[in-house]
Amino acid sequence: MQTGMEEQYWDEIFSSFRKAIEDEGRTLPSLSIIAGEKDDPYRVLIATILSLRTRDVVTLASSKNLFLLADTPEAMLALGLDEIEKAIYPAGFYKTKAKTIHAISEMLLSEYGGRVPSTSAELMKLPGVGIKTANLTLNLGFGIEAICVDCHVHKIANRMGWVNTKTPEQTEVALQRVMPRRFWIPLNELLVIYGQLICTSVSPWCSRCPQQQDCPKMGVKKSR
Repeated sequence: MQTGMEEQYWDEIFSSFRKAIEDEGRTLPSLSIIAGEKDDPYRVLIATILSLRTRDVVTLASSKNLFLLADTPEAMLALGLDEIEKAIYPAGFYKTKAKTIHAISEMLLSEYGGRVPSTSAELMKLPGVGIKTANLTLNLGFGIEAICVDCHVHKIANRMGWVNTKTPEQTEVALQRVMPRRFWIPLNELLVIYGQLICTSVSPWCSRCPQQQDCPKMGVKKSR
C-alpha cells in the first residue's frame, strides 16, 4: 500500500464492508449510542470499559442499567461497588469491571475535578484504560480523530496489505500514514464486526468478502 491512497479507495472499502455486514444480518453497533444520546465522555469511557470482551447486546443492556442509576463520577461512587456489580451483570468479568469503574470515578474526582481528560496520555493514567479505550473515548466522547487498533484492526490491515506490521501499536502509526483522517474514527467499529463475521482469525470467509479479488490475503493459510 502506498502512502496517501486516494479517499475514493477508502470510501469503496468502507462501503463494501458495511454492506457485507448488513448482508450477514448485522448492524454496526456504536458505543456513542450505547453511551446514550449525549456524547458525554464519561459515559463513553464507562461504556467502553464494559464493552471489552463482552458481546454488543450485553454491553448495551449493562450500560443502560448502569446509567439509569448513575452517569457521573459522583453518582457512581455514591452507588457503591456492589450496586455497580449488580447493574452491569452479566457483562464479562463484571466484578473486575465494577472495581475498575469505581476506581476510575475516584481518580477522576480526586485528580481531574470530575472531568474526563481529553488526551490519550492522561486517559491511560486511569485504572484499566489502555490505548484502545483511550482512543475510543477520544473518538466518541470528544470527536477527536484517533485510530483505535485492536486485534481485528491489526489483523485485517495486514491481510489487506494496507500495512506490514508486527504489533497493534505499529499498525496504529502505519495506518495514520496511509488513511485519510475522516476514516479514523469509524475504522474500529467497522473492522471489529467485520473480523467477527467474515475476516475471522482462523479460516476467514474469503468467499463472502467483497474484496476477495483484490485482497492479497497476507498471512492467510486457509480460508473458506
